[in-house]
Amino acid sequence: MVASLCAVALVAPACSTDEDRLTIYSGRTSDLIKPLLDQFSEDTGTKIDVRYGDSADLALLIDEEGDRTDVDVFISQSPGAVGFLDEEGMLSELDASVLDLVDEDFRADDGQWVGLSGRVRVLVHNTDLVEESELPESVLDLTSEEFAGRVAVAPNNGSFQDFVTAMRLELGDDAATDWLAGMVANDAPTYSNNTAIVEAVTRGEVPMGLVNHYYLERALDDDPDLPAANHFFAEGDIGSLLITTATAIIEGSDQAEDARSLVEFLLSEEAQRYFSEETFEYPLARDVPQAESVPALSTINTTTIDLDGLGGGLARTAELIQDSGLDR
Repeated sequence: MVASLCAVALVAPACSTDEDRLTIYSGRTSDLIKPLLDQFSEDTGTKIDVRYGDSADLALLIDEEGDRTDVDVFISQSPGAVGFLDEEGMLSELDASVLDLVDEDFRADDGQWVGLSGRVRVLVHNTDLVEESELPESVLDLTSEEFAGRVAVAPNNGSFQDFVTAMRLELGDDAATDWLAGMVANDAPTYSNNTAIVEAVTRGEVPMGLVNHYYLERALDDDPDLPAANHFFAEGDIGSLLITTATAIIEGSDQAEDARSLVEFLLSEEAQRYFSEETFEYPLARDVPQAESVPALSTINTTTIDLDGLGGGLARTAELIQDSGLDR
């Protein structure tokens, strides 16, 4: 989530000074969210400016801008970044009618942000290189000698850092620190993001990697013959964490009505079906089915935690990862 709390690397900055435009900061990459934003703009006639970047960097930028920010809506790849802004008092409370579209497990307790789609942490593996009997029951097992050099991670990725924060919340800082040290001692290969890990696994560069489930689902949709599969850890294991993307309206937005309309659109059946059928995530709005190729949540082992806690762990998790040497 955060490579450095003082480094902000952003792309595609908002380009218009037109006050009537809806300004969006998106931690979701353009290939995952742009079609929906374009559809919203076309359907409503609302002009939008979108700035894409790392979720944590964008959240830190909004916080730094404070009352001067022109951002109306923040879309985060992870609940940790949007939770950070919630703790900083930068978000506006959402309408109950919007919050009630999703289960209360996937929205802020104070109503300041709401989840859009769900992803499960998994161990993707090359089926030509890894026997089923070799797959561990727990993510904590990956620090053992038999996995040395064989499990890729993306330490700067938001979902990985949400996972480490969740480990801290559930098992304590000492356990998280020991796990990170164990992965470093095992010389775990590091990559920039989940896509890079899945590509490396499918071409046999590394046998396994920790990612979100939908990255392999998208790859298999393009090439069903790829020699790879997702492994879900045992029931209750922190390695099978279910985390969400999220969105929020920035406090003091000059385009509050359009901002509310966008959030409602992202939770509409049309948008939720996009997440299900195009990105292979789990839709969070009630009564919207998931993609047939994705295993039902009721049939796999997932672990949930209080997602509000991820925001408060933002800075400390970044420090632990940096201090561990995994982020090298």
